Amino acid sequence: MRSIWNGAISFGLVSIPIKLVNATESHSISFRQIHTEDGGRIRYRKVCELEDREVTQGEIGKAYEDADGTMIPITDEDLASLPLPTARTIEIVAFVPGERIDPLQIDKAYYLEANGVPAAKPYTLLREALKRSGRVAICKFALRGRERLGMLRVVEDVIAMHGLLWPDEIRAPEEAAPDTSVTVRDQELDLADALMDTLGEIDLAEMHDDYREAVEEVIAAKSAGETPPSAPAPDQGGKVLDLMAALERSVRAARESRGEEVAEVRSLPAKSPRASRAKPKEPTGKKSTSTTTKKKTTSTSSTATKKKTTTASGTRKKKTPAKTAAKKTTRKRAS
Repeated sequence: MRSIWNGAISFGLVSIPIKLVNATESHSISFRQIHTEDGGRIRYRKVCELEDREVTQGEIGKAYEDADGTMIPITDEDLASLPLPTARTIEIVAFVPGERIDPLQIDKAYYLEANGVPAAKPYTLLREALKRSGRVAICKFALRGRERLGMLRVVEDVIAMHGLLWPDEIRAPEEAAPDTSVTVRDQELDLADALMDTLGEIDLAEMHDDYREAVEEVIAAKSAGETPPSAPAPDQGGKVLDLMAALERSVRAARESRGEEVAEVRSLPAKSPRASRAKPKEPTGKKSTSTTTKKKTTSTSSTATKKKTTTASGTRKKKTPAKTAAKKTTRKRAS
């Protein structure tokens, strides 16, 4: 890895000479612009407007354009002699817990290499101190014409530095939030949780760029004079407008892709006035409705008969003493 910046880490009174190298690289496929009629290469030429001629890279410098259009030349020596402590130094200003860093602030990543044998001891000291404390170092450094904010952390046995955006470079998120008020039901959240559990976790080391691989296949086919592979036919399925149905289908598809048994997931329908007034379904037992009705009728009639009999007998019992007295009186009079 080629170093892009040489300097030192300022750690209190300790100075650690280091080299800065890129920790990431781009594997995206780049294309050239060509003339479609003859395949000729299209190039951008750097031309001086005053002399109307092409200039070389060595003749090109920097300048600041004033409000009136005046160009103020700025040389590399001017930038190197800036009165800043971070011109050639990564100055550590604080140590904070790593969770306090908002991921939105994290920018490009670099590795810090110890520059020379004398730098190995203080480099290892800082690395082990960061490991044991579980914190990260907040620093300031100057790179490519501007002062930047950074974060130092340990990656295996190397100190890595992440460029951080300044707080005023992060836009407020309120403007991106939905304007309309939406209510999410518990059933929808339950299905979303089920989908997340079904998808599970993944090892990021297994992820790869499918787009780049597809482009490489097209390039290889065309260079060999073959027909490049075509895209599969798009899914002609209907557009799912129901969120619950979309979640259910997603859970089912995720489980099928993992070879799991798919259990039927039913959403609870919302209650409506029509549903509450719906007629109950007829029983589907083995006994017929007529038999049941007869039994109910017989039971009802027998019960009514018993009630009447009981009432009648009760009445006769109450009238019996009066009738007996009348008969005795008649007999006496007759005698």
